[in-house]
Amino acid sequence: MKYFSGFSLKDEEILFSEYLYYSSYCVAGFSYGAQKALEYTLHTSDRIDRLILLSPAFFQTQKPSFIRAQLRYFESDKEAYVSQFLKNVSYPSTLDISPYLTIGTVEELESLLSYEWQREKIDGLLKRGVTIEVFLGQKDKIVQCDQAQTFFTHTTNYILKDAGHLLRN
Repeated sequence: MKYFSGFSLKDEEILFSEYLYYSSYCVAGFSYGAQKALEYTLHTSDRIDRLILLSPAFFQTQKPSFIRAQLRYFESDKEAYVSQFLKNVSYPSTLDISPYLTIGTVEELESLLSYEWQREKIDGLLKRGVTIEVFLGQKDKIVQCDQAQTFFTHTTNYILKDAGHLLRN
């Protein structure tokens, strides 16, 4: 399985082992990594049977002012931004994810916030026979679960009622 990490994280794949399918024909990604996993699956010539999107970062319904504010805050104090970001990622669990921390770049954050999920890309993968599974936490403080769920209606969705972005409660 090929796995893509979330923003400011590295090697956090172990946190999602119960949702992953370990096969040479599977691609998975968490949050920002879900965007990367989709793009990889679209552009690879390798056989991919399953794409697993764990709490896919979905910000296309946010106003441009939200994105600008996030980028300004990050640029003014990266450590404070990432600290608050990780608290929101962990909510409602108390899991310490600092062992997986790696400070991301402003370019990565901008890419994450401005990424445009496109239904044509999803439909194209489905037509190629790729099974797409999307896992969302209903108490997610990063992604608006209902908006992401509406977008991913053509995929297999799993909504975890009491879970946040890390798919834990």
